[in-house]
Amino acid sequence: QVQLVESGGGLVQPGGSLRLSCAASRSMDTTSVMGWYRQVPGKERELVADITSDGFSKYLDSVKGRFTISRDDAKNTIILQMNSLKPEDTAVYYCALAGLGYLYWGQGTQVTVSS
Repeated sequence: QVQLVESGGGLVQPGGSLRLSCAASRSMDTTSVMGWYRQVPGKERELVADITSDGFSKYLDSVKGRFTISRDDAKNTIILQMNSLKPEDTAVYYCALAGLGYLYWGQGTQVTVSS
């Protein structure tokens, strides 16, 4: 079992920045993929960005150029740097860790973009 603990959510004005962090309770294997998802009420959870242990990443089209995901396996941590935030980025953001035969979720952190 792996626990994922997220931090860094909050309220920010449009155009502002937030940095989300996710720490895993144990080391991640080299085949795992870590990522960030988000969900708003009434909609399905969507992938925002993910990254492999080799550093390959992919992003939701609407966040490309604004969000950056990074991974530090030595610290069992991933970071999502979110810049130029928009009201439509408002959601609960979830950290996820996936590998062969397993998928773990964090508890979620609220991000609200509003003036």
